[in-house]
Amino acid sequence: MRSTGIRVLITGVAAVIIGIYAERGFSGDDKLPKNDPATTIAVEKGMKWLVSVQGKDGGWGQDGGETSYVRQGEHLESKSNDVANTAVAAAALLHAGNTPTRGEHHEALQRAVAFILDRVERSPDDGLTVTDVAGTQIQRKLGPYIDTFLTSKLLAELDGNMGSAEGNARVRRSLQKCIAKIEKNQLKDGSWNISGGWAPILGTSLASRSLYMAQQKGVQVSAGAMDKVEAYTQRAGAAVGAPAAMRPGVVGGGVGAGVAAGSTAETVSVMAASAGVSLYQRAQELEQLTRTDKDRAKNSAKIKAITGQLSDAQFVNGFGSFGGEEFFSYLNISDSLHRSGGPEWETWNRDIKAKMLKLQNQDGTWAGHHCITGRVAVTSAAILTMLADRDPIAISANTKRN
Repeated sequence: MRSTGIRVLITGVAAVIIGIYAERGFSGDDKLPKNDPATTIAVEKGMKWLVSVQGKDGGWGQDGGETSYVRQGEHLESKSNDVANTAVAAAALLHAGNTPTRGEHHEALQRAVAFILDRVERSPDDGLTVTDVAGTQIQRKLGPYIDTFLTSKLLAELDGNMGSAEGNARVRRSLQKCIAKIEKNQLKDGSWNISGGWAPILGTSLASRSLYMAQQKGVQVSAGAMDKVEAYTQRAGAAVGAPAAMRPGVVGGGVGAGVAAGSTAETVSVMAASAGVSLYQRAQELEQLTRTDKDRAKNSAKIKAITGQLSDAQFVNGFGSFGGEEFFSYLNISDSLHRSGGPEWETWNRDIKAKMLKLQNQDGTWAGHHCITGRVAVTSAAILTMLADRDPIAISANTKRN
């Protein structure tokens, strides 16, 4: 009788432990489901390349972690490793099923996290920066503080999942530091469209999302900051008209491209600050409008209008070719539609995967054709996009939200 009771107790404890890992999406199994062999092969090739070019310091730069991997003839804004590229590469490792303690690439992820935490801890409490490396390609395109936004999102996902009390405490401290920086430096219009980037709206998207994710993990986030960015998104959404490529006299995605006719001076100002093209703005808007069941119900008309644009090839092409900004926008759209489900998601997921497969290079990488051309950021964004339908973190988070 006693042995039976012990077995029941052990079984119950094991079930609780398994349930915790399942809820958080960290099963420790880095093997992707085989229901889509082409995607599995593409992702594994991309992951293999990322790990092969990780720097000795645990970081990645624009085109790899060591100068020997730099493409000949490619202009690099910086040859050193930086926080932003390291954060998005680490996110790809994490979402592919690795943790700092489990999975085929857990050591690579562990080293990347150490690289990032060291920079965050050494950064000043004031200001928005978490790095002293400036002038990188990803900063020039997504804004000078993209390192902070990508890091905050990654740390929110790692929070509570470092495998040790000490590791969890260290991540939580750095996450709180980043969140405080983001809150203190939010612009009056509610965005983080800091000048100095071609498409800072994508930075605003990541800043907003990191606040939301940190809040879900129990980090204190001011309601005022969340309300302000929601109001900004509503105003910016109202300012976006037809895709720029469809409007006569508008070429590419310059400032003001895609702004609706008859827009007020305020809405035009919002769009001018965000720059880029309407794809980037709509992707940011869609991500924020679809976070919860309540959000999706309240914003159903706007969501329908945005998803309707996804059947327009010109709109989906963004600037007209596939730069890193397009890849990050596709990631926002995939995450958003995956939460909602339905035929719109099925169609988008099928089509975007086919697009990603065609764009992959022989070495397993993806590279942008304009703006963000670095293979590290673009490869990582492509991997995250292709994993949206079987990403354990996204699936777990969506289950809890729904």
